[in-house]
Amino acid sequence: MDERLIPYQEKMEKTLNNLHEEYASIRAGRANPHILDKLKVDYYGTPSPIQTVANVSVPEARIIQIQPWEASLVKEIEKAILTSDIGINPTNDGKVIRLVFPELTEERRKELVKDVKKHGEDAKVATRNIRRDGMDAFKKLGKSEDMSEDAVADLEDGMQKLTDQFIAKIDKAIEEKSKEILTV
Repeated sequence: MDERLIPYQEKMEKTLNNLHEEYASIRAGRANPHILDKLKVDYYGTPSPIQTVANVSVPEARIIQIQPWEASLVKEIEKAILTSDIGINPTNDGKVIRLVFPELTEERRKELVKDVKKHGEDAKVATRNIRRDGMDAFKKLGKSEDMSEDAVADLEDGMQKLTDQFIAKIDKAIEEKSKEILTV
């Protein structure tokens, strides 16, 4: 691969990674500790991820259990969960916080699949924008430097192939997440 394509490939990889992060935070009826990744707890004045101040486990398919290292953090963690957009009310016994995921209704599953597809389309648009930026840059290179039309065409062809690869990866991610959500 031409080294001039590498910066565009890296941008496309970031787009794909962002999509995977988005998908990790979508709950599919099963307990997934990654939905807590974006939550921060005030730990001695420092916003800290829940995973750094507590043991997070999944004892059953639809339950996340959070056991803080310090009992004083139970209220802080509970507050962080309540103010987030997770949509699950935590229960605590003074030492351990439990998040019980309700079974998803068919209607809710279909809404989640729509969200998955929307995020996927956004990632495709971002990938195509990266391709457009690359194509524009290659055309300018062709005009400003002593670069043959064939060399510019080869770069553009490489860019198109790269874009096609990432669009295929995005489609695969959409399909896998949709299947996961629709599996009862």
